[in-house]
Amino acid sequence: MSSRLVVETREIDPVEDLLAYADPSRPLAWLRRGDGIVAVGDGIVETMRIPAGAAPLRSAAIAEAWRDLTQDAEIDDDLELPGSGLVAFGALTFDEDSSADSILLVPSLVIGRHHGRTWLTRIRSVSASDPQRPVSHAPADVATIAYGPHWAGTVGPGAQSPQGYQDSVRRALERIAAGELSKVVLARDLTGSIPAGSDLRRLVRALSTGYPDTWAFAVDGLIGASPETLVTVQQRTVTARVLAGTIGRGADADADTVASAHLASSTKDLDEHEYAVQSVLASLRPHTRALAASEQPFLLKLPNLFHLATDVEGELADGGSSLDLVGALHPTAAVAGTPTSAAIATIRELEPFDRGRYAGPVGWVDAAGNGEWAIALRCAQFTPAQATPAESDIAVTAYAGAGIVAGSDPESELLETRVKFRPLVDALA
Repeated sequence: MSSRLVVETREIDPVEDLLAYADPSRPLAWLRRGDGIVAVGDGIVETMRIPAGAAPLRSAAIAEAWRDLTQDAEIDDDLELPGSGLVAFGALTFDEDSSADSILLVPSLVIGRHHGRTWLTRIRSVSASDPQRPVSHAPADVATIAYGPHWAGTVGPGAQSPQGYQDSVRRALERIAAGELSKVVLARDLTGSIPAGSDLRRLVRALSTGYPDTWAFAVDGLIGASPETLVTVQQRTVTARVLAGTIGRGADADADTVASAHLASSTKDLDEHEYAVQSVLASLRPHTRALAASEQPFLLKLPNLFHLATDVEGELADGGSSLDLVGALHPTAAVAGTPTSAAIATIRELEPFDRGRYAGPVGWVDAAGNGEWAIALRCAQFTPAQATPAESDIAVTAYAGAGIVAGSDPESELLETRVKFRPLVDALA
């Protein structure tokens, strides 16, 4: 029997802490400076999982599945704000060959906030034979969930040791010198555990408050705080922020000035950044018009480091969605390399682990194709609680990478990964 989704969004009284409504063991959240959307509790209406080999391009398969799901949906949403109405949270793998699943999750209840306005969205699946039943808009069944006790986790070297990472960088530099590729992003991993029953919302909240200018996210056990927007679509306006080129912050204001000046004048970092910008522009041009990028990168200052950043903006030219643009853009040179095919092949050979969803797209999409998608950086994958015996700790794997180009120094690239691990390692501790 066919069914359709019935969706109703209503404005509610202001809510201070969206995360207080999320499921402690499996939070679904997308936050930036206190605004965003959070799934209430653990109710899921639809789950779309695309495993390896299920489609030539998993992002395209998910985009098509989302179109099929939303085309007959009945949506009552007077607010039409970013994240209101019918939405799904998504996390896609970095590599098409990854053993992890790409996933879209449609929650039954979503609470959101944007520029001072707060709303509640109810989503349900209705059979064609069901009578049309009115839905109560009262939030009586929507309640906060008390935060669990504080916890701490430990992580240490994973499949790629610090020495192994430097060796991989040297091998990559040999390939760059031989002309096989211009840039490759190599990552390393840290593995460890957190206590069983840990309230994962505490980690999301620590990242969200500690790094307010990033996208703090939690989707299917992937939790992090990414500074890099892959693409945003709102009312057919397309925006993206490209980050490539990094240096750690100084210990004081003078050291900060020296570090930022070094990054702004570094030929190596400027070249790396230009590769990433051109990759994004080339991918977006077929889908947009009036596409423009700032002429020179600017310095993005985060609590622990500086990035070279360039903003891109255009207008969506066809009937596509943010998911279609995700498929066109990913993987960018900022997280893979140039040329893409050679970089992916090098990553597969030199990284002794499956990235899973690290450096893949993470974000949300609505029924009109609007959405906000970041690249899953500064993140870790937590083994879902339901797959772990109650008496066992929850496994955690964190990732960080650095862009390798001609002139890269293996020890400096290792230090860069340590800087990038800091937000997550500090929050875990």
